[in-house]
Amino acid sequence: VSVVHSPVLLGLGANVGDAMTQLAAAVELIGELEGVTVEEVSSVYATPPWPPPDDPRHVPQDDYLNLVVRARADIGPETLLAATLELEGLLGRDRSDEQRWGPRSIDIDLLVHGDELRDLPELTVPHPRITQRAFVLVPLLEVWPGGALPGDGTRIAVALSRLAAGGPIEDIQLVGRLEEAPTAHLARPDGPIAPAAGFLRPGLEVFKKVGGIHRF
Repeated sequence: VSVVHSPVLLGLGANVGDAMTQLAAAVELIGELEGVTVEEVSSVYATPPWPPPDDPRHVPQDDYLNLVVRARADIGPETLLAATLELEGLLGRDRSDEQRWGPRSIDIDLLVHGDELRDLPELTVPHPRITQRAFVLVPLLEVWPGGALPGDGTRIAVALSRLAAGGPIEDIQLVGRLEEAPTAHLARPDGPIAPAAGFLRPGLEVFKKVGGIHRF
């Protein structure tokens, strides 16, 4: 009997090219992974790159667009990590030729995988820097209200409050929501296509697309 892991939470970010299209493509491809069902997708938020300009590690680059995907999966975290690395490559990321802290065509981080705990060189679950990044906590709280990290039990809302209490956090701007996944331009393998995930929820307005970014 397969074990269903829930919630599975993935943090996505992009700041190269049409970042909104990259995010939409990544969400659709995640939903097509065998054993993975996308349940909810957060709003998209624009945030400055990290580290900030006053940090010697800072790399000048465009702001990021970020979101969080909530899913359930009957595959383990190691298998999901391998699959997301393949998706990054499909969407143009070359990890062998990139600068640390530099721009990314797509970045897919496994944040939480049900109750699973891992502390390995290639995989740490929950992600070790969840509580340090407002650009992760804000969309995470949106799709996982009341959520608490496995292991130490830290609640997402409490982690965000602590981060804010510690001083100014990075500027986070709500950009909008994914309306669809425009991935027709991708070279895709033949085979059945899963239904597209529903990105809109009642009470949330549809955003107009202006200059490649969906805004109010």
